[in-house]
Amino acid sequence: MPKRWAVPGALLLLAGFMWANNTGLWAGEEGAAGVLAHRGLAQTFDVEGIGNDTCTAELIHPPEHGYLENTLDGMRAAFDTGADTVEFDVHRTADDQFAVFHDAGLDCRTDLSGSPADHTMEELRAADIGDGYTADNGRTHPFRGEGVGLMPELGDVLDGFPDRSLLLHVKAENPEEGELLADRLSALPPERLDLITVYGGDAPVAVLREQVPGLRVMSKQLMLDCLVRYEAVGWTGYVPRDCRGIQLHIPEGYGPWLWGWPEKFTQRMAGADTRVVLVAGSGGFSEGFDTPGSVDRVPAGFTGLVWTNRADLTAEAILARGAGD
Repeated sequence: MPKRWAVPGALLLLAGFMWANNTGLWAGEEGAAGVLAHRGLAQTFDVEGIGNDTCTAELIHPPEHGYLENTLDGMRAAFDTGADTVEFDVHRTADDQFAVFHDAGLDCRTDLSGSPADHTMEELRAADIGDGYTADNGRTHPFRGEGVGLMPELGDVLDGFPDRSLLLHVKAENPEEGELLADRLSALPPERLDLITVYGGDAPVAVLREQVPGLRVMSKQLMLDCLVRYEAVGWTGYVPRDCRGIQLHIPEGYGPWLWGWPEKFTQRMAGADTRVVLVAGSGGFSEGFDTPGSVDRVPAGFTGLVWTNRADLTAEAILARGAGD
């Protein structure tokens, strides 16, 4: 080969290798997508225009079912529809337990005020968690009086679903909450811990990762460390150490920028004991694939979990999307 063609030829060979090593054409059949039910089965709302302080209980769609978020009944209903994993939120209480509840404040959804940290678990169990829900600007409250006694403690969820996959969202940003949660989870047998993933703020998750070895975790910093390094070397097929044994939440618009997306990427991460979750839109404010039509946007060959707020409407369609469909 003439010298003048050496560099272009080498670049052409490199480009061919990068394409062949990351195309899904020969990825093979490696399973199907799974369903991640956000907060179990819950009431939904339009995410457009909401902020961190928005009381979403006052913005719900007209109810199509009777389940409330973060309740045992809602979680059970999600599993019954076909969900593989259920996500729920935890807050530390005044007596160092973990209330299963989403908001930092109680005023929006319940008949209590303050935060979960201001109350004992006994007090929180007596709250009406359906008090604030309305779909018509406060004219009616379809769940008022129906939510008394429905706020669980972490142990209720662990005992209620002993063999199911659970995703815990630790809502606090302080390391102390991570230490308390680490004490709870480290007492679990290894086979139970294998079915649990925890995500949340960098500080509590860092504590959990250190104190509970082998626990699958996710935080913003862990994701950033992983994906920056993967973008640099992933074209070779190598999975960096920072990407091993964690969970990744990938917005649907970002996925195509990842080497080997979706087939090779999800297979590589699974081989590194890392779970991939596909979220809708930009991933902000818990956007999910919440209608059967939206499931069409899940790329064929994706074999991770698909985030949904309406497992009752979408689980069947998600589970039908096998590799190569």
